[in-house]
Amino acid sequence: MQKDSLTIDDIKQAQERISPYINRTKLIRAESMDNILNCKVYLKPEMLQKTGAFKLRGALNTVFLLDEESRKKGIITSSSGNHGQACAYIGKMLGIPVTVVLPNDTPKIKIERTKNHGANIILEERSYEKRWIRVQEEVDKYGCSIVHPYENFNVMAGQGTIGLELLEDLPYLDKVVVPVGGGGLISGISTAIKEINPKIQVIGVEPEAADPYIESRKQHKRVSVGNTPTIADGLSTRQAGNNTYPIIEKYVDEIVSVDDDSIKQAVKLVASEAKLIAEPSSCVGIAAVLSGKLKVSKEENIAFVLTAGNWDIDKIGKILNDEEIEATS
Repeated sequence: MQKDSLTIDDIKQAQERISPYINRTKLIRAESMDNILNCKVYLKPEMLQKTGAFKLRGALNTVFLLDEESRKKGIITSSSGNHGQACAYIGKMLGIPVTVVLPNDTPKIKIERTKNHGANIILEERSYEKRWIRVQEEVDKYGCSIVHPYENFNVMAGQGTIGLELLEDLPYLDKVVVPVGGGGLISGISTAIKEINPKIQVIGVEPEAADPYIESRKQHKRVSVGNTPTIADGLSTRQAGNNTYPIIEKYVDEIVSVDDDSIKQAVKLVASEAKLIAEPSSCVGIAAVLSGKLKVSKEENIAFVLTAGNWDIDKIGKILNDEEIEATS
């Protein structure tokens, strides 16, 4: 069942629907990071989700809403890795066929884990357009259902359950800082937060190399940006989403961008102080404060959503050792 809008009720229903099947990640009070970031730091560690990323939430909600006939025909998606892995996990759990179109430069760990869940993997150029042309070809051939990683409102509702959990665990939050790629995560979280407590600020963070929402906000319309490499491969989106853009404009208070050097420092900080292995895309919120792009104050209670931890461990090691690492576009 496809929806054409997102409401707080959708998110609450999604929470009831998926809660038996996910990890309710605990909000961590990271006091050792307070003086470094000059605020009261809370971390939402979605790398501890069952598939190592928040994507399981939205994919589960969407597949659970498919009818039996659609499930038999299977599902298909394209993603930078984490959403594809979530769909593969669900396919294995429910016994339905899954096809995932991945960029050919996807980190090995994401490819291997997706494959291990039994998904049919198609490697394509990183180009968004080429990958989704391939998806449509498969749909035309086999009649499978598309589970889009961010344009699907049922996916957004599932991601919004993170917002509900944040409010349940820390109702006196001042800010929630969320990485922005396609925009499905922040669309869901901001809807949940603002519909319940509009006083809480929701901040989005993009990599400087892929910042379509910042540019769209400047121009007051959806725009595309150039194709520049970044280590935050999970956020490498070139155009603001058709369904996500209006929600972000309505609910998100501020969007900032950060460079790769700041992201690397954030990865190191999360590893050293919080003892969490977070992929670079997860750490853009921390990077925004470290770099001064996001202004905070000592008394503010700020939750940083750490979205995932599915990255090649040797590359994480290079970041921790201040070695050169190749970015992807």
